[in-house]
Amino acid sequence: MERLNLLDVDLDGLVAFCGGLGEKRFRAVQLFRWIHQKGELEFDRMTDLARSLREKLVEVAEVRPLTVISEHVSADGTVKWLFDVGQGNAIETVFIPEDDRGTLCVSSQAGCAVGCRFCSTGHQGFSRNLSTGEIVAQLWHAEHHLRVRLGLKDGERAIDNVVMMGMGEPLQNYAALVPALRTMLDDHGYGLSRRRVTVSTSGMVGMIDKLRDDCPVALAVSLHAPDDALRDQLVPLNRKDGIAALMQACVRYLERAPRDFITFEYCMLDGVNDSPEQARQLVDLVQGRGMADAPRVSCKLNVIPFNPFPASGLKRSPREQVTAFAKVLQEAGIVTTIRKTRGDDIDAACGQLAGEVQDRTQVQVRMMRSPVPSPRSPRAVP
Repeated sequence: MERLNLLDVDLDGLVAFCGGLGEKRFRAVQLFRWIHQKGELEFDRMTDLARSLREKLVEVAEVRPLTVISEHVSADGTVKWLFDVGQGNAIETVFIPEDDRGTLCVSSQAGCAVGCRFCSTGHQGFSRNLSTGEIVAQLWHAEHHLRVRLGLKDGERAIDNVVMMGMGEPLQNYAALVPALRTMLDDHGYGLSRRRVTVSTSGMVGMIDKLRDDCPVALAVSLHAPDDALRDQLVPLNRKDGIAALMQACVRYLERAPRDFITFEYCMLDGVNDSPEQARQLVDLVQGRGMADAPRVSCKLNVIPFNPFPASGLKRSPREQVTAFAKVLQEAGIVTTIRKTRGDDIDAACGQLAGEVQDRTQVQVRMMRSPVPSPRSPRAVP
């Protein structure tokens, strides 16, 4: 009989599992704390569990971490782990230390099927969804490894901010994502605030609504263009619903969101989406004047310098262009930040999570059939 990986279940799932073993809820809570708060793998060391329960668990369950292929530490303190997820697939997880918080960027898929033009992960194609346990194991490893490395005391956390912005589109792996989020939020697990757990999506309208109903956390939307014509090229998923429907979903999400704003991410591509006119179009869009049926959205804009890679055919916007673009947004009263690039020396920055996956989607063939928009081309700039 295959043993259950206890990283695959949230607390409710663990309560049900322990109930099947004839154990009460408080035993499941104890077990959950040992795994997630103390980072313990071995049941024999969970000393406040009854010996009879420990003996049962050895037979039917395990805590299965991911195998670390490599670990790289940047000069700025950023840490990137490459984890083996089997069958030639690997995923990447990145820890970003800040003065006031520690952020972990977590992957949800091996590769990505969305194929955004500016993302090296998307250019590699898609292999498979991660399990709940594989998502949680990234946080499990990073938290308990960093506690030791940083010399933290009991009760001190290394990670207090999680962003589902690693490899993959989280909302395309919804069934595994939600239990993982619940484990992150649970006070008996990692105890993270809903405001400090962010799901980043390329804009799956129906799934945004579902997340609002099931497990509302902070939401970030990869926007990258102020109109459908350009966004269709940069974010192919846009062709399904369009920007107006996406804006409507964002307004609905805010009804239950832990924050009173949506974060829009905007990757700056030289000559493609970075002109002052496009900045003004973006202002009109989020303030409800840009297109029919697109409502005003309370938002924060995160302007992201592009991280170049050879296959993209795209270039990073010059610093002065990024600053000028952000200034247009700020002068219109929109809270706007220019994201710092982190971990450049270990390829840990946004869009560079390439990993090692088996491409079962023939992404390179599709890219050749649908060329990347060229900087300064009439087609790329409406």
